[in-house]
Amino acid sequence: MDLKELRQLSGPELADKEKQLVQELFNLRFQFGTGRLENPMQIRKTKRDIARIKTVIAEVSKKEAKAKGS
Repeated sequence: MDLKELRQLSGPELADKEKQLVQELFNLRFQFGTGRLENPMQIRKTKRDIARIKTVIAEVSKKEAKAKGS
């Protein structure tokens, strides 16, 4: 996922996307454990996508808190 695309999503959409990626990471780890994963780099990519989403969620919540405080 591109960071620009993520910043255009709303809070609930970001939470849903994070939930999907966490589930995908679980499935990838399960496949890796059973030896069925063809490309182990998918795990790394998924972890980074989750981190990107968490970063955007933190930015959004920080921006909302600042708007409420002012």
